Formats: sequence, structure tokens, C-alpha cells
Amino acid sequence: MRGLLCLIVLVLAGCASAPLIPQTTARPEQAETKPFALTGRIAVKHNSERSSAGVRWAHQITEDEILLLAPLGQTVARIRRDAQGVSLDTSDRHYTAQDTEELTHRVLGWQLPLAGLRNWVLALPAAQSEASIERDANGQVSVMRQDGWEIHYTRYATQASDSLPLRMILQREGMEIQLLIDEWEIQ
Repeated sequence: MRGLLCLIVLVLAGCASAPLIPQTTARPEQAETKPFALTGRIAVKHNSERSSAGVRWAHQITEDEILLLAPLGQTVARIRRDAQGVSLDTSDRHYTAQDTEELTHRVLGWQLPLAGLRNWVLALPAAQSEASIERDANGQVSVMRQDGWEIHYTRYATQASDSLPLRMILQREGMEIQLLIDEWEIQ
């Protein structure tokens, strides 16, 4: 009997899950100057075409790496930005350009507005141009318009005004990009 009890305790202990690591939910001061990483999903509608992928984005101040992932986690495309320009790698090709929007349009068929997106994903306007911002009752950005894009923020991690977005929809000229963020990490 005692042996059976010990066996049950060991089996149950083996089934216990690891404690969850709390993820970042609040946007830190001067977030636009800090590195971040996020994982989530992206869905794109461009004219009549639709596509979706998993996304892993590692952002540093002077460089970005975005992985677009197939449903089973294989890398479909790797987008890298640094001081020399932008590159996009697929399983069999390497492409380069000076501008992310032009390169992603040429290779993927839709424009990724990385220059603005690295701020917009934090619910902050990009510094290079004017922006129009609407806020909800909690003080969170609900709609931002900048550089011809209209960005709708439809879900945040918490109700606080400095909360990080978890779902956003970017729209411009027949194109819609939905970004759903599952996990944030900001240094």
C-alpha cells in the first residue's frame, strides 16, 4: 500500500506543469528605445489573396529579424534589417533591398511597413511623421493613423493605459494585416 501511494505521488509530480513565467504586459518608459521580442500570428489580406503565418520578431535598435513560420513551425521566410539594408531569405532564395516595404511586396506580394511597425506594435507613433491618435476610455490607443496606414488596436494585455497591445489591424489601400501577439518580452 505504501509503495502504491509513493508511486501515485511520483506519477502526479511528473504530470505537474512548470510554473508559468509572467510575460511583459506593460510598456516600459521609452519603450521605443528598448529591444523587444514577440511571438504570435500574422494574417494578410491583399486584394483577393489571403495568407497567414506564425511570427517571431526580435527587434534591436539598429536591426530586426522576423521569422514567418508555417503551421508546424518551419521557417517560411526570414526578414532581416540592419544598417546595410534589408534581406529576405526563403528556403531556396536570398533577396536584398534598401526598403522593407518594397522587398516584401516584391517577394511576398504584400508590404510589411517595418519602419513604422516597430513603434506601432508598441501603440506608439513613429517619430518620422505626424500621427493622428484616438484613445478609448482607459486611455489606450484605439486607432492610429500614420504614413497612410490606419491601425486599429482591438485587444491589450490589461486595462491599464500603458498596457501592450495583443491584437492590431493595419489597413491601407486594399490591404489588411492582422497581428495577434501571444507573448512579449521587452528589455
